[in-house]
Amino acid sequence: MRAYRLTAKGAAPTLEDIPAPAPQAGEIALRIEACGLNFADLLMIKGTYQDTPEPPFTLGMEVAGTVTALGPDTQGPAPGTRVAVFGGQGGLAEAGCFPAVRAVALPDAMSFADAAAFQVAYGTSHVALDHKARLRPGETLLVLGAAGGVGLTAVEIGKLMGARVIACARGADKLDVARQAGADHLIDAARDDIREACRALGGVDVVYDPVGGDQFKAAMRACRPEARILSIGFASGEVPQIPANHLLVKNLSVMGLYWGGYLDFRPEVVTDSLAMLFQWYEAGRITPHISHILPLERAPEALDLLRARKSTGKVVVRMSTD
Repeated sequence: MRAYRLTAKGAAPTLEDIPAPAPQAGEIALRIEACGLNFADLLMIKGTYQDTPEPPFTLGMEVAGTVTALGPDTQGPAPGTRVAVFGGQGGLAEAGCFPAVRAVALPDAMSFADAAAFQVAYGTSHVALDHKARLRPGETLLVLGAAGGVGLTAVEIGKLMGARVIACARGADKLDVARQAGADHLIDAARDDIREACRALGGVDVVYDPVGGDQFKAAMRACRPEARILSIGFASGEVPQIPANHLLVKNLSVMGLYWGGYLDFRPEVVTDSLAMLFQWYEAGRITPHISHILPLERAPEALDLLRARKSTGKVVVRMSTD
């Protein structure tokens, strides 16, 4: 089978032919149809992601496909079942083996591309806004990086939860995507003063930040008393240093959110969240935004779209054109 692999730290990933794996106890074998890309894939290539495996390994954190076999003594979805899986690795390949407990059966109407674009982006935003920040109807939510993979879902889910949503992104095209997802107000990060724009709108109650850097600092200064700041990631490349005395003055809370971590210590948080998200999908209340779908042999180009910030929503790699 073909797989896009990182063979050594600091090396460029390559498309290789390797033997198809056999499922071990607790695993399912999957014929992979689609893999959703994430900013974390780029960090894995550099070796800076918190859950980077030791090379060699196959890139690709979240997949969708069809179960082909179960490992010995394994309870799981039967062969032929269409599922999505967050495996953390192994997705950019034509087949793979993944933990059976992480396999989620797909609604009949959900395409493999939608499924591969679904779990990390929607799961991160829903757990962040609902479980962590306890976003309430009528509150003001500021979403940084609002046209990106997770940012766009935060706009969509924040609006569904009854918030007034301020979307911040670079350029008119990306802001238009955020507007279509439900944003009430738009801030162009390339030219607007984020702090002053938010203050002119009365300040913010919750900040959703996958960007970090200067945007984090500006957003924190635009917060109302008792605001909650969700630190999701650092796409800017700068991890902000938080002056604790500023938190005291307005009684602010800063919360870190790593969605994959819940799979290890509180998996029911993810399970309950995904159940709600799939209900919303089947009801037509949320729709994954996929700006690019590319074949496996163009995986480097697909990752470059993320690296150069040329995509909106999600980038998906398909294993076949069927």
